[in-house]
Amino acid sequence: MPSIFYFFREAVKGFHRHLSTAIGSVITIFLSLLIIGAFAIGGFIVNNIVSSIESEVNITAYVADEAADEDVKAFQDWVSGVEGVAKVSYTSKDEALEKFRNSMSSSPEIIDQLDGQNPLPASFDIELEDPQQVQDIATQIQNNKLFKKVCDNKDDPSDSLKYGQKTVERLFALTNTIRIIGIAVIALLIFIAFIFINNTIRLAILSRRREIAIMRLVGASNGFIRGPFLMEGALHAIIGSALAILVLELLHRFALPYVTNALMWLPINLDFSTYLIVYGLLVVFGLVIGLIGAMLAMRRYLKI
Repeated sequence: MPSIFYFFREAVKGFHRHLSTAIGSVITIFLSLLIIGAFAIGGFIVNNIVSSIESEVNITAYVADEAADEDVKAFQDWVSGVEGVAKVSYTSKDEALEKFRNSMSSSPEIIDQLDGQNPLPASFDIELEDPQQVQDIATQIQNNKLFKKVCDNKDDPSDSLKYGQKTVERLFALTNTIRIIGIAVIALLIFIAFIFINNTIRLAILSRRREIAIMRLVGASNGFIRGPFLMEGALHAIIGSALAILVLELLHRFALPYVTNALMWLPINLDFSTYLIVYGLLVVFGLVIGLIGAMLAMRRYLKI
């Protein structure tokens, strides 16, 4: 236990002795962890949004007005038995018009322009067990002979199918691009952090070379000699991670509520337990950066 206090005291001395490089090391660790934390929290939020969008992904199949009732019933029976289809519900022309009228209750002039006509087709709403299968199921429906008989665009049956998979695919493509850019920026910052820690520990070793030589003469163990330098690397990491957590928590408490209110239709709220997990991982990751940086510097400059 006394050794721990000695290591900590010497680490603090080294921090003050080489303040400029120590601050540079702390700032780079802070920026690295801040970006890592922001991307982690952003990843959780995007996963919530994607899950929410996926839950709304279904297939709407539009039916021609002149389609025979027995063909419509046969198609409904077939599509209900397709693997991956959870539920099939039928909406008649009159029901479609009533839903449209209710949705346009604040703009009755739009309904008046219909002049008593009903241009809306009947349709099937097809809910899926797994939204990721929407393309496969849509292809099966599009190629089905019964659907080609009842669809409202027999020249192009695919035009009679509507589903939201493209929205999800674009969202995944966007998040993958952001993730790749984020990884590249984080890797660069971590590399810079290693350079700063390496220089800080190198200066600390050079400034204490006489003391280290005396320790060797009196028989101090290698672990006792290395201890202060490892502690100094850990100190940089703890300060950097604490600053990153502080900034993320301030953003969580003061900035996120404004975003949530502005985008109320998006599920961007996270449980506080999620933030605690991210904060804990930042501390661990920061310590890994600090300790590895210190060990690499000692391996290069501390010949014991």
